[in-house]
Amino acid sequence: MKENITGKPPWLRVKAPQKARIGEVADLLLDLNLNTVCQEASCPNIGECFAGGTATFLIMGPGCTRACPYCDIDFDKSVRALDPSEPKRLAEAVARMRLSHVVITSVNRDDLEDGGAAQFVKCIEMIRSISKATIELLIPDLCGNWDALTHIMDGSPDVLNHNIETVPRLYKHVRPQGLYNRSLELLERVRKSSNKVYSKSGLMVGLGESDEEVKNVMVDLKLRDVDIVTLGQYLSPSPKHLSVQRYVLPSTFEDYKYYGEKELGFIQVVSSPLTRSSYHAGEIKRLMLENPR
Repeated sequence: MKENITGKPPWLRVKAPQKARIGEVADLLLDLNLNTVCQEASCPNIGECFAGGTATFLIMGPGCTRACPYCDIDFDKSVRALDPSEPKRLAEAVARMRLSHVVITSVNRDDLEDGGAAQFVKCIEMIRSISKATIELLIPDLCGNWDALTHIMDGSPDVLNHNIETVPRLYKHVRPQGLYNRSLELLERVRKSSNKVYSKSGLMVGLGESDEEVKNVMVDLKLRDVDIVTLGQYLSPSPKHLSVQRYVLPSTFEDYKYYGEKELGFIQVVSSPLTRSSYHAGEIKRLMLENPR
């Protein structure tokens, strides 16, 4: 697809970050040799999140075994051993940052038999040994390895997130190594595995989908009893990546939110141009109190 628009609209401008606070978080991550999706994926909210002392930790990376054309994370198909010290270092960061809610995601590790499931569980165990923070995992599709998913669920994260990313018509173009129905099955298995874990998914808009297709995806997610949905504007990281096909109006994002919460009944729909998977994820504590499982 070729880009058919030019220039970002004014609602996609972000405030200048607090450089001192960003530096503190960046220095801590450097000290502990940790990666964040905020940095690796060029998230537009990095200023706000780092200034607030939060970050989404990226484990088993930074290289990813998939080369999705929308993503800014580096491609690395080589077989790499996992770092056994990573869970401990991540837990130390959670303690030093005094986080009450931590989000952990990973690159795709298709070179590993379990897709990295065991590393996710070790991270949960290490964090819980020193912190009472709620834990949210944002996991890949694990190539459909449902035993690996069961292992992750046995670790009892508070929130299990897996992003559907886009509408089924665009999957081959946007997620060539992913399968729409496989992602839906993963989310369905999450709910069948546990009624206590909050499930979550998200998608990007602006890649050529219609509003009707977006709402159809939301219906598919609701049918899998997903609790929380995030929707945000796709922004192309570079000319080498997929181009933006449209800038979705803020009013349209408000319409997505109304449709998801009022008509479909999701616990929460976080929908705005700058929304990303972990944006304002700390609100889960309030949601858990208001919507106990």
